[in-house]
Amino acid sequence: MALYVKDAEVDRLASQPAEARGTTKTEALRQALRDEIQREQDNDFVERVMAFARRARALGNPKEGKPADKAFRDSFYED
Repeated sequence: MALYVKDAEVDRLASQPAEARGTTKTEALRQALRDEIQREQDNDFVERVMAFARRARALGNPKEGKPADKAFRDSFYED
């Protein structure tokens, strides 16, 4: 399947990383698209973690919780 770009600016923009890396415009665009997809996925992950933290904070009540002191941590390892 082919992709034809008929935009002078896109052609110019693709030329810059291609020349800098000594590769083709196709490879430069391929890598740029992969990087953008990865960046969006990373941002989505960060947002999901932040949403989880906000929900946990809303549900929690640190004033009623037990301290996470040595005795508390040791209780996980008792037989």
